[in-house]
Amino acid sequence: MLLRDDIYTTLRGEILTCALLPGSDLREQQLAQRFSVSKSPVREALLQLQREHLVEVVSRQGYRVTPISMSDARDMYSLRMVLESACVIAAAHQAKDETLAALDVHRKVPKQISTEEFIRRNREFHCELFRASGNERMEAVARELIEQMDRMTLISIHAIKGHDTVQLVQEHCRIINALQARNGRLAAKLMREHVGAAAKRMLKVLGSSAVMT
Repeated sequence: MLLRDDIYTTLRGEILTCALLPGSDLREQQLAQRFSVSKSPVREALLQLQREHLVEVVSRQGYRVTPISMSDARDMYSLRMVLESACVIAAAHQAKDETLAALDVHRKVPKQISTEEFIRRNREFHCELFRASGNERMEAVARELIEQMDRMTLISIHAIKGHDTVQLVQEHCRIINALQARNGRLAAKLMREHVGAAAKRMLKVLGSSAVMT
Protein backbone atom coordinates (compact mmCIF):
# COMPACT_ATOMS: atom_id res chain seq x y z
CA MET A 1 0.00 0.00 0.00
CA LEU A 2 1.35 3.41 -0.92
CA LEU A 3 1.72 5.93 1.87
CA ARG A 4 1.03 9.63 1.64
CA ASP A 5 4.64 10.47 0.75
CA ASP A 6 4.65 7.93 -2.08
CA ILE A 7 1.43 9.34 -3.50
CA TYR A 8 2.75 12.89 -3.14
CA THR A 9 6.03 12.00 -4.87
CA THR A 10 4.26 10.23 -7.73
CA LEU A 11 1.74 13.01 -8.36
CA ARG A 12 4.37 15.73 -8.02
CA GLY A 13 6.54 14.01 -10.60
CA GLU A 14 3.63 13.66 -13.00
CA ILE A 15 2.71 17.32 -12.60
CA LEU A 16 6.26 18.58 -13.12
CA THR A 17 6.76 16.46 -16.25
CA CYS A 18 3.31 17.40 -17.60
CA ALA A 19 2.16 13.78 -17.52
CA LEU A 20 -0.67 15.49 -15.66
CA LEU A 21 -1.33 18.57 -17.75
CA PRO A 22 -2.03 22.01 -16.25
CA GLY A 23 -5.75 22.26 -15.53
CA SER A 24 -6.26 18.49 -15.17
CA ASP A 25 -8.93 17.47 -12.65
CA LEU A 26 -7.82 15.47 -9.62
CA ARG A 27 -10.57 13.59 -7.77
CA GLU A 28 -9.87 12.06 -4.38
CA GLN A 29 -11.99 8.98 -5.05
CA GLN A 30 -10.34 8.26 -8.40
CA LEU A 31 -6.88 8.72 -6.96
CA ALA A 32 -7.72 6.52 -3.97
CA GLN A 33 -8.79 3.77 -6.38
CA ARG A 34 -5.68 4.24 -8.50
CA PHE A 35 -3.33 3.89 -5.53
CA SER A 36 -5.49 1.35 -3.68
CA VAL A 37 -5.70 3.45 -0.53
CA SER A 38 -8.33 5.33 1.44
CA LYS A 39 -9.05 8.98 0.71
CA SER A 40 -7.07 10.16 3.75
CA PRO A 41 -3.48 9.74 2.42
CA VAL A 42 -4.63 11.07 -0.96
CA ARG A 43 -6.07 14.17 0.67
CA GLU A 44 -2.88 14.72 2.67
CA ALA A 45 -0.77 14.42 -0.49
CA LEU A 46 -3.01 16.88 -2.33
CA LEU A 47 -2.80 19.36 0.53
CA GLN A 48 1.01 19.20 0.37
CA LEU A 49 0.88 19.81 -3.38
CA GLN A 50 -1.50 22.70 -2.76
CA ARG A 51 1.01 24.27 -0.35
CA GLU A 52 3.55 24.12 -3.19
CA HIS A 53 1.02 25.77 -5.55
CA LEU A 54 1.07 22.75 -7.85
CA VAL A 55 -2.61 21.96 -7.32
CA GLU A 56 -5.54 24.13 -6.36
CA VAL A 57 -8.97 23.57 -4.88
CA VAL A 58 -11.93 23.86 -7.24
CA SER A 59 -15.17 24.61 -5.40
CA ARG A 60 -17.48 21.57 -5.26
CA GLN A 61 -15.29 19.68 -7.72
CA GLY A 62 -12.15 18.74 -5.81
CA TYR A 63 -8.71 19.66 -7.05
CA ARG A 64 -6.98 20.43 -10.32
CA VAL A 65 -3.40 20.81 -11.46
CA THR A 66 -2.65 24.51 -11.19
CA PRO A 67 -2.72 26.10 -14.65
CA ILE A 68 0.37 28.06 -15.68
CA SER A 69 -0.63 31.69 -15.94
CA MET A 70 1.23 34.34 -17.87
CA SER A 71 1.81 36.39 -14.72
CA ASP A 72 3.07 33.44 -12.69
CA ALA A 73 5.46 32.40 -15.46
CA ARG A 74 6.86 35.95 -15.66
CA ASP A 75 7.28 36.09 -11.88
CA MET A 76 9.05 32.74 -11.66
CA TYR A 77 11.42 33.44 -14.53
CA SER A 78 12.19 36.89 -13.12
CA LEU A 79 12.97 35.41 -9.71
CA ARG A 80 15.05 32.66 -11.29
CA MET A 81 17.05 35.24 -13.25
CA VAL A 82 17.89 37.14 -10.07
CA LEU A 83 18.77 34.04 -8.05
CA GLU A 84 20.83 32.31 -10.73
CA SER A 85 22.75 35.48 -11.59
CA ALA A 86 23.63 35.90 -7.93
CA CYS A 87 24.65 32.25 -7.68
CA VAL A 88 27.08 32.34 -10.60
CA ILE A 89 28.64 35.59 -9.43
CA ALA A 90 29.25 34.03 -6.02
CA ALA A 91 30.51 30.80 -7.61
CA ALA A 92 32.97 32.66 -9.84
CA HIS A 93 34.53 34.30 -6.80
CA GLN A 94 34.27 31.60 -4.14
CA ALA A 95 34.02 28.11 -5.64
CA LYS A 96 37.07 25.84 -5.54
CA ASP A 97 38.88 25.15 -8.80
CA GLU A 98 37.90 21.48 -8.67
CA THR A 99 34.24 22.41 -8.21
CA LEU A 100 34.26 24.51 -11.35
CA ALA A 101 36.32 21.93 -13.25
CA ALA A 102 33.70 19.30 -12.39
CA LEU A 103 31.13 21.28 -14.41
CA ASP A 104 32.81 19.93 -17.56
CA VAL A 105 30.65 16.83 -17.25
CA HIS A 106 27.73 18.99 -18.43
CA ARG A 107 29.40 20.04 -21.68
CA LYS A 108 28.00 17.08 -23.60
CA VAL A 109 24.81 15.04 -23.53
CA PRO A 110 24.03 11.86 -25.48
CA LYS A 111 22.77 12.43 -29.03
CA GLN A 112 19.76 10.22 -28.37
CA ILE A 113 18.21 11.57 -25.19
CA SER A 114 14.59 11.99 -24.18
CA THR A 115 13.28 15.42 -23.28
CA GLU A 116 12.52 14.18 -19.77
CA GLU A 117 16.11 12.96 -19.29
CA PHE A 118 17.47 16.24 -20.62
CA ILE A 119 15.30 18.13 -18.13
CA ARG A 120 16.74 16.01 -15.32
CA ARG A 121 20.29 16.72 -16.49
CA ASN A 122 19.45 20.40 -16.95
CA ARG A 123 18.17 20.57 -13.38
CA GLU A 124 21.34 18.89 -12.11
CA PHE A 125 23.50 21.43 -13.96
CA HIS A 126 21.71 24.41 -12.47
CA CYS A 127 21.65 22.85 -9.01
CA GLU A 128 25.43 22.39 -9.16
CA LEU A 129 25.74 26.10 -9.90
CA PHE A 130 23.57 26.86 -6.87
CA ARG A 131 25.78 24.61 -4.73
CA ALA A 132 28.94 26.23 -6.06
CA SER A 133 27.73 29.61 -4.77
CA GLY A 134 28.51 28.49 -1.23
CA ASN A 135 25.31 30.16 0.01
CA GLU A 136 23.18 27.38 1.47
CA ARG A 137 20.04 29.48 1.88
CA MET A 138 20.20 30.82 -1.66
CA GLU A 139 20.88 27.31 -2.91
CA ALA A 140 17.80 25.95 -1.14
CA VAL A 141 15.50 28.63 -2.53
CA ALA A 142 16.91 28.35 -6.06
CA ARG A 143 16.73 24.54 -6.01
CA GLU A 144 13.08 24.55 -4.96
CA LEU A 145 12.25 27.13 -7.63
CA ILE A 146 13.87 25.28 -10.52
CA GLU A 147 12.27 22.00 -9.45
CA GLN A 148 8.86 23.66 -9.50
CA MET A 149 9.65 24.97 -12.99
CA ASP A 150 10.30 21.56 -14.56
CA ARG A 151 7.00 21.66 -16.43
CA MET A 152 7.79 25.14 -17.75
CA THR A 153 11.17 23.84 -18.90
CA LEU A 154 9.43 20.98 -20.69
CA ILE A 155 7.07 23.35 -22.49
CA SER A 156 9.94 25.72 -23.33
CA ILE A 157 12.00 22.92 -24.88
CA HIS A 158 9.01 21.76 -26.92
CA ALA A 159 8.91 25.26 -28.38
CA ILE A 160 12.38 24.75 -29.89
CA LYS A 161 12.30 23.54 -33.49
CA GLY A 162 12.74 19.79 -33.47
CA HIS A 163 13.04 19.91 -29.67
CA ASP A 164 16.78 20.24 -30.32
CA THR A 165 18.60 20.84 -27.05
CA VAL A 166 22.01 21.48 -28.64
CA GLN A 167 21.64 25.24 -28.31
CA LEU A 168 20.83 24.88 -24.62
CA VAL A 169 23.97 22.81 -24.04
CA GLN A 170 25.97 25.44 -25.90
CA GLU A 171 24.55 28.10 -23.61
CA HIS A 172 25.54 25.99 -20.61
CA CYS A 173 29.05 25.65 -22.02
CA ARG A 174 29.46 29.42 -22.35
CA ILE A 175 28.41 29.84 -18.71
CA ILE A 176 30.88 27.14 -17.66
CA ASN A 177 33.66 28.88 -19.62
CA ALA A 178 32.96 32.17 -17.88
CA LEU A 179 32.91 30.53 -14.45
CA GLN A 180 36.15 28.66 -15.02
CA ALA A 181 37.71 31.95 -16.12
CA ARG A 182 36.45 33.46 -12.82
CA ASN A 183 34.49 36.06 -14.78
CA GLY A 184 31.40 36.50 -12.61
CA ARG A 185 30.08 39.48 -14.52
CA LEU A 186 30.12 37.59 -17.84
CA ALA A 187 28.67 34.45 -16.23
CA ALA A 188 25.78 36.49 -14.83
CA LYS A 189 25.17 38.15 -18.21
CA LEU A 190 25.12 34.79 -19.97
CA MET A 191 22.81 33.36 -17.31
CA ARG A 192 20.35 36.23 -17.72
CA GLU A 193 20.35 35.64 -21.48
CA HIS A 194 19.89 31.88 -20.95
CA VAL A 195 16.96 32.27 -18.59
CA GLY A 196 15.51 35.12 -20.65
CA ALA A 197 15.48 33.00 -23.81
CA ALA A 198 13.68 30.19 -21.97
CA ALA A 199 11.14 32.67 -20.61
CA LYS A 200 10.53 34.10 -24.08
CA ARG A 201 9.80 30.64 -25.51
CA MET A 202 7.56 29.77 -22.60
CA LEU A 203 5.55 32.99 -22.74
CA LYS A 204 5.09 32.59 -26.49
CA VAL A 205 3.54 29.17 -25.90
CA LEU A 206 1.34 30.52 -23.13
CA GLY A 207 0.05 33.19 -25.48
CA SER A 208 -1.60 30.56 -27.65
CA SER A 209 -2.09 27.59 -25.33
CA ALA A 210 -4.76 26.14 -23.11
CA VAL A 211 -2.30 25.96 -20.22
CA MET A 212 -2.88 29.69 -19.67
CA THR A 213 -5.53 30.69 -17.16
